[in-house]
Amino acid sequence: MNRKGLAVGLILLFIVSIVAPMGIGNKTNSTKNYEKYNLNSYHISEVYNNEKQIRRNLVPDTVISDVSVSYKGTASPSNVLGPMNSSWPMYCHDTHHTGRSPYSTADNPPGHMKWRFENDKIGCLYGSSAIDSNGIIYFGGVDFFALYPNGTLKWQYPIEGWSESCPAIDDNGTIYVATAYGDPNYIYAIYPNGTLKWRYWIGGATNILSSPVIGLDGTIFFGCGQSIVALYSNGTLRWQHSTNHLVYSSPAIGDDGTVYCGCHDTYLYALYPNNGTVKWMFKTGDWIRVSPCIADDSTIYCVSLDSYLYAINPNGTMNWKTNVGAGTSPTIGQDGTIYAGWSNLYAVNPDGSVKWIYSSAGGIEGGTPCTSREGIIYFGTYNGYLIAVNPNGTEAWKAPIGQCQSAPAIDEEGNLYIGGMDGNLVGYLYAFGPGGVLKVEANGPYNAMYNQSVQFAGTIYGGIPPYNCHWDFGDGNTSEEQNPKHTYCQIGSFNATFNVTDSEGNYSSDTAKVTIIARWPLVTITKPVNGIYLMDKRILPFSKPVIIGKITIQVEATQEPFGIERVEFYIDDTLKATDTETPYQWTWSTPAFFKHTITAVAYDTSGKSTGKSIEVSKFF
Repeated sequence: MNRKGLAVGLILLFIVSIVAPMGIGNKTNSTKNYEKYNLNSYHISEVYNNEKQIRRNLVPDTVISDVSVSYKGTASPSNVLGPMNSSWPMYCHDTHHTGRSPYSTADNPPGHMKWRFENDKIGCLYGSSAIDSNGIIYFGGVDFFALYPNGTLKWQYPIEGWSESCPAIDDNGTIYVATAYGDPNYIYAIYPNGTLKWRYWIGGATNILSSPVIGLDGTIFFGCGQSIVALYSNGTLRWQHSTNHLVYSSPAIGDDGTVYCGCHDTYLYALYPNNGTVKWMFKTGDWIRVSPCIADDSTIYCVSLDSYLYAINPNGTMNWKTNVGAGTSPTIGQDGTIYAGWSNLYAVNPDGSVKWIYSSAGGIEGGTPCTSREGIIYFGTYNGYLIAVNPNGTEAWKAPIGQCQSAPAIDEEGNLYIGGMDGNLVGYLYAFGPGGVLKVEANGPYNAMYNQSVQFAGTIYGGIPPYNCHWDFGDGNTSEEQNPKHTYCQIGSFNATFNVTDSEGNYSSDTAKVTIIARWPLVTITKPVNGIYLMDKRILPFSKPVIIGKITIQVEATQEPFGIERVEFYIDDTLKATDTETPYQWTWSTPAFFKHTITAVAYDTSGKSTGKSIEVSKFF
């Protein structure tokens, strides 16, 4: 080989050595669609007990694979993990989304609130709770929270946007949570100690309003934007099926692995779990924005915005449909009864006939029902209550929790957890069940006018009923009611104290400030009224006051408790006279023509004033 050929060969070899690694790198894109926290050097028990959080700003942004690709050939991870065997590991309890708990709530005191958790990073609480095998409760708001069963905070993890869905827990304790309204949004995988395992970005700022569900092989399924997505448990994309509209529905999984999910394009999708291809599609009359559920005989139930509950056979044909409204995801009781509704809660037999209807008088939008082992149905209402309904459709009890669009969850002790929001859309997580540390709230401050009734509201958490309640209103008066009314006959600030003792002798109290202010003076011009006046006498009716000659303006003015000090009389904003004794009056005798404004201003002895004006026409 001559020198020239050797030089060309060396140049080509150099170019190949640079280009080849670049080409190889472009082919290995399956590892770029998630960000991962390496746990290989840790035993899982060590991670579980480590309470230190890794904040999100310590984790680099994730890289997304090409979302237009519907199927990835990534090998399934070898250490597959299905859902945790716990009291409530995911939305509506199980992969069938039955909302059916195997645990009893029969011994719970009716409407007894154990505790209420509040945090300024909850925000609006639309999502629901999941519970692991240690009884830890997980739920999301602006941040993501883990609570001990006694309602104290275990850890708090900051997420992008906030979570409006229910987390899911796998058999190793990893919690999967979806976010919405962030930029971007993720599916997070979080270790039980509150540290990040990985997070997956689906692309853009697509909201994930669907609750993730975990298949028996560990695959995580969820709806996102206009697609239904499957991730491996290591955070890599398994497949992504494109739909024709938004997917808010949480997928349910049949016994054969079929993935069922509703869509705003009016279809219920049945997808093969291995590659996301369509098994069949069932068309309804409107959006399907809530989640389907699956009965023991494999019948699939879904609710559409056309107000119908559909019963669909496993082959995609319709069995029946019944009008129930479109507010909740349907769930299934212990005896196979299907529960769903909108304005009312419907109990529907497996043959499609209506068993009973419970009128909630508040709407059940988002308040998906669940059932206990003995068949008690629990659900929240839009107008602010958690309601317990007996299997025969009669009301067992109800308790105030604020606006509710959250599904309840039941733990193995029979405690029920549900989210609610106050009038300012501030969210709280409530726990209902026996026991708990006695704590009370007086729920102040309270403000009222003098001689106006004040409605007090005492809240009791925990303790053992029955309770002895005692209000001291701070003005020498008391009440033994939990929610009394009281009228203050004094002006000023008072401390109202709510004292409670339970049946075991435990005691708790809370104090609220009460501010009572004086009413503003009340003033009325009693003369002139509509009509024609001639020399101070009303001679004819008319649509407005018309005055010919002089007129005596008369005023009634009162104020409690201070009384009226004086009344001032104005003509066109010019002070004409002042009267300090009843009857308050002044005679306007000076000539005037056409339109004028009479104003009377009453002052009480504290200096507060109220004015009243009328427009008149005067001649001479």
